[in-house]
Amino acid sequence: MAGQRVEVAGANAVVTGAAGGIGAAFARVLLERGAHVVLGDLDADRLAATAEGLRAEFGDRVRLWAGDSSTDAGVAELLAVAPGPVDLFVANAGVFRGFGLEATDQDWALSWQVNVLAHVAAARALVPGWLDASSSGGPGGAFVSVASAAGLLTQLGSPTYSATKHAALGFAEWLAATYGDQGVQVTAVCPMGVRTAMLEEGETSEQPDARLGMRSVVSAGEPIDAREVAEVALEAHEAGRFLALPHPEVDRMQQQKAADRDRWISGMQRFRTSLES
Repeated sequence: MAGQRVEVAGANAVVTGAAGGIGAAFARVLLERGAHVVLGDLDADRLAATAEGLRAEFGDRVRLWAGDSSTDAGVAELLAVAPGPVDLFVANAGVFRGFGLEATDQDWALSWQVNVLAHVAAARALVPGWLDASSSGGPGGAFVSVASAAGLLTQLGSPTYSATKHAALGFAEWLAATYGDQGVQVTAVCPMGVRTAMLEEGETSEQPDARLGMRSVVSAGEPIDAREVAEVALEAHEAGRFLALPHPEVDRMQQQKAADRDRWISGMQRFRTSLES
């Protein structure tokens, strides 16, 4: 890799979807390790409460921006809040919307915009500057894509989530293959169940396919705390690894899928049937 690896201590970091859950955990862990962090989220009230709590501990190293970071214009506004050039970007904002073949065009459009195109918009804004910095001998930059085990495996119940998380992982792989040797470090984080509001809402949803999706997640592996996701991701970043797996069993699952896809699909069909009974 050209240039130097981004050090978290002293870095200017941005985290999307940071009002709670995995995003808020990323913000806290980055702050504990010495970074300056901009928290971005659509939910202005919840974001302000999260930022206020963090400011009580970390002072002016905490900044916030409430808005839609899934567009080029939104990303530009978000990045402008940072105290200087952004060194590390955590693309965490995501939606779990659209179930079965009844998923609407609006469900599909929102899922693509937030789960995939937001990552594209951030990369467009950041990568050229990182390449320039790296070519001058600097540390370049780091892009952390919070995808999902659904991007490596699949997601029962929600075709929108499954397809867009595959796409998010594919885009991260493309970034790494294209710029990873030019100073842009890419880390893709693929957890299964995480104790967040998204998990709770899915488990109690009136949509049978939403409940199926979340039952499949918690049945496949024990849900973990959001902080663990952030810690595993930053460990992968520090080690220069592309893939971060907070649930280690996902590695075995993806190997089984790659070895015999037909057998794996048959197994998923049996798994789905067991959850529906």
